[in-house]
Amino acid sequence: MQHMMKSKRINGFIATVTAVLAAFFFSLTASAQLEIDITKGNAEPTLIAIPDFLSAHTETDRIAKDMARVISDDLERSGLFDALNHDLFIEKQTDINYQPRFADWRLIKARALVSGRIVRESANRLKVEFRLWDIYGGTQLDGIRFATTPDNWRRIAHKVSDAIYKRLTGEAGYFDSRIVYVAESGPKTNRRKQLAIMDQDGANSQTLLAGADLVLTPRFAPSAQQITYLSWETGTSQVYLLDIETGRRELLGNFPNMTLAPRFSPDGQSLIFSMIKRGNSDVYVMDLRARSTRRLTTNSAIDVSPSFSPDGKKIVFNSDRGGTPQLYTMNADGSNVKRISFGEGRYTAPNWSPRGDLIAFTNSHHGRFHIGVINAQTGRAERMLTDSYLDEGPTWSPNGRVILFTRGTRGIRGHSEIWSIDLTGKNLRKVATPGDASDPAWSPILP
Repeated sequence: MQHMMKSKRINGFIATVTAVLAAFFFSLTASAQLEIDITKGNAEPTLIAIPDFLSAHTETDRIAKDMARVISDDLERSGLFDALNHDLFIEKQTDINYQPRFADWRLIKARALVSGRIVRESANRLKVEFRLWDIYGGTQLDGIRFATTPDNWRRIAHKVSDAIYKRLTGEAGYFDSRIVYVAESGPKTNRRKQLAIMDQDGANSQTLLAGADLVLTPRFAPSAQQITYLSWETGTSQVYLLDIETGRRELLGNFPNMTLAPRFSPDGQSLIFSMIKRGNSDVYVMDLRARSTRRLTTNSAIDVSPSFSPDGKKIVFNSDRGGTPQLYTMNADGSNVKRISFGEGRYTAPNWSPRGDLIAFTNSHHGRFHIGVINAQTGRAERMLTDSYLDEGPTWSPNGRVILFTRGTRGIRGHSEIWSIDLTGKNLRKVATPGDASDPAWSPILP
């Protein structure tokens, strides 16, 4: 296991970010520069041209083409960009140190252009440069140089995508991140559930723990290098902490009662979860340093699925204390319990956005399932983003703009898949996995 996690993918993290190139700004004012308003749900995708990166050595030709493809795929999946077909390109760039012929790119209606180059400096070191151009403004908007190892090119591509996304939208990107999930296989009556991890675009999927065939609810720590999860491999509910890089795992609790859905606090010092004692489920918090557990709710109702607010001051959970499962918030010490959802159906699996403004949830009503969002403070402005036979378990992208969830299909041979939807509710996409997959959790941006 340790050998696997010290693979090229883990050891190939960025060696250095060496410099920010000088941007060539012309006399046009900043107000004329290209910006994308991501608050408009019906905005047309911005046309962007991403030619293959230039390669100074034959050994890097393949990487140069693949990097451009990954960047194009990242930006297109966001729903905010549409990468132009290379066949439309008029100018064939040969050197990114010179201004592009803006008129040629305007003819094909490109709004932005990404120019890139890869230089092999040694057998184990690549220099990757890119520049982002505003075609109609006639300015360079960004330019960054990275140094890395050849086997880490995909992660550099994601970092380029993040830089482009941030420069054009004003918000942080989410492409240089990972997803932990439950890989499922076997018949429905004898399902094998293993812990797995992949890049946010579905690439580099791998199983994390050999021999652990019944794991549930994996969740990332704020550091993005640790995961907590539930295991039933011994026949009882056990909470583990797994270090992704070393493969070392630690038993946090072998609880005599059923424990559900542990999550980290924003500072990574605590775990919050629900536990069933004497037939009643309540919310508990564990101090990871002292290994002490404290009960936060004492209601006779079923209180489950707690999630911290990003500042750690509040907790959202669902409870049937009002007759049906609804969403409630409380202070981190368990005080000031307040109901925030009042709609029809059952509200479950709440998850507080990293931005702090919204709470995502699962809603089931009349045999249909929905992923929805609600204002975290007022409980108003509720919106259902999806509608399906079975949608559940929302998890947020690091920038709070996209939600992953599990979608199930009908029948004894039905499948379990991971899908994404953004806050407009119009950019629904399936995330490719090697087999059936469920219960995704999105990491923070990688360090």
